[in-house]
Amino acid sequence: MKPITMFIALLLFVLALSSKSHGQDEFPLLEGPYMGQKPAGMVAEPFAPGIISKEGWELGGVFSPSMKEFYFTTNRKKPTVIGFRQQNKLWKKYIEFPRRGQIVFSPDGKRMLMAKGYKDRIGDGWSERKSLGPMFDRKDWHIMRLSASAKGTYVFDEATREGNGVLRYSRLINGKHEEPKPLSKTINAGKWTAHPFIAPDESYLIWDSEREGGYGGNDLYISYRQKKGAWGPAINMGDKVNSDKEDFGPSVTPDGKYILFNRGMGKGNSDIYWVDAKIIETLRPKL
Repeated sequence: MKPITMFIALLLFVLALSSKSHGQDEFPLLEGPYMGQKPAGMVAEPFAPGIISKEGWELGGVFSPSMKEFYFTTNRKKPTVIGFRQQNKLWKKYIEFPRRGQIVFSPDGKRMLMAKGYKDRIGDGWSERKSLGPMFDRKDWHIMRLSASAKGTYVFDEATREGNGVLRYSRLINGKHEEPKPLSKTINAGKWTAHPFIAPDESYLIWDSEREGGYGGNDLYISYRQKKGAWGPAINMGDKVNSDKEDFGPSVTPDGKYILFNRGMGKGNSDIYWVDAKIIETLRPKL
């Protein structure tokens, strides 16, 4: 073998070894809807155990509105987003990038919201991350998650180290977002109130908070929009969803069928859980 050929072969071998931990080899090929997973029932369970939810921490599992892409965050020396895409029924890893805020999609799928920033859909890919502007990119606000409705209303958290952050909203009026305002005291009660998800039609809001009467640390709560537009009482989503651990970061799949959220398992371990979204209608107050 010529020296140059041997050098190229050796270089390719080294590159293959160095990239193996970040390639498709670390994930099996999955086939079918929902990353090939058996649909969840009415009791929360790990999502893709041993594949996505495994030792260490995994956060923020979310499907794109097309249901053909799935993203989650894992820790590789620093928080990293892993993206999968379904092609010919098979799910394959296709992208990896540093995490800067939890990912939530706009209902039309054209924008990937990332706390104070966003990426726009460009063909099959995404733009560079851009700022939402000075109204949201304030140094005194530590936004972890910003969610958007089909009307363009933003709902986001303002986390503090003391645990007294609040949820705020900003409506889209004549093409511009209004100055953010705190949601009602009904929503902003307890500690560690964070990670809101607003339904595309704004009929309900899900978030997490630590409150008296809860099951452990943070629990998931839901509030329903009332006839006159106000938000109803905060309803704990119950022991089929919540646990004696930290339950946080809820989102509903774009097809409306499942709720994905995070569960802190302790000792630096966090997994992604999911549950049938029928619980949303089960908890809705009867008129």
